Amino acid sequence: MLALQGDFAEHLAVLERLGVEGRAVRLPRDLEELDALIMPGGESTTIGKLAVAYNLVEPIRAMIQAGKPVWGTCAGLIFLARDAGRDQPLLGGLDIVVDRNAFGRQVDSFEIDLTSPVLGPEPFRAVFIRAPVIRSVGPGVEVLATLPDGRIVAACQGNLLATAFHPELTDDARWHRFFLKMVTRP
Repeated sequence: MLALQGDFAEHLAVLERLGVEGRAVRLPRDLEELDALIMPGGESTTIGKLAVAYNLVEPIRAMIQAGKPVWGTCAGLIFLARDAGRDQPLLGGLDIVVDRNAFGRQVDSFEIDLTSPVLGPEPFRAVFIRAPVIRSVGPGVEVLATLPDGRIVAACQGNLLATAFHPELTDDARWHRFFLKMVTRP
């Protein structure tokens, strides 16, 4: 769990509920022997600047290139993207272009029930807090969830998963279970 800034404690709590041991990552040595990495919501510019300051960018890129699963939620999605429409540190692992704060200010945050084929037919509650949307996807990127207006809010590409919302802020652990399946698949 990238623990530089944002809601990493909430993700760790979900993992604990699922019986999975999580670890806070703040320095490159914390990445050693990890099977996967979750990058939480927060503020993407701050997360990127701290990742640069603590020399985490290249080790995380190496994890991605080695095929280890990495999941970015909200700000973590932005940090994982190829292009965020402005100059800020990005990993560039996921071939997507994002619009930061696509819904406006904090006061414009909202919740909505959505569906995704990877979770089954039951809707999930999506919590959007100053959230991004995925404006476009490259070849090989699978769209996993959209808003009713068609805007993309979840996608995956190989070992990478991105959600524009905060599944860790609900009692529904299906997105975490889906990610854990990515970790355990051969």
